[in-house]
Amino acid sequence: MGLRDMAKRLTTPVEELEQERLHDRLAHLHLTPIGELEPRSRVKVGGEVIRTRLTPVSGVQTYEITVSDGSGRVVALFTGRRHMAGLEHNRAVVLEGVARLEHGRLVMLNPAYTLLAG
Repeated sequence: MGLRDMAKRLTTPVEELEQERLHDRLAHLHLTPIGELEPRSRVKVGGEVIRTRLTPVSGVQTYEITVSDGSGRVVALFTGRRHMAGLEHNRAVVLEGVARLEHGRLVMLNPAYTLLAG
């Protein structure tokens, strides 16, 4: 790492560095950026899992993950599940399905997913 690169890393905000890292990690997959996602259309997005939790949805146990690609966030809900193998914090994943706006956030219900190598 050169002196110029080090100076850039020291003066750039952490959020911006994280966005660049995520963009570089996913660029070769040619996915729709989450920030440009059109609700109610079939999409293929990817990013890293930044949050997992169990929530009840209409009385049904639901495994919820939040995925970020640096441009935005999307929440994937897997109904009737307490855990999804491999879908854990910091894991890169590609989600495919239909997203909708729900309470100000983008939500995908039971999307198809592909785990990406570390």
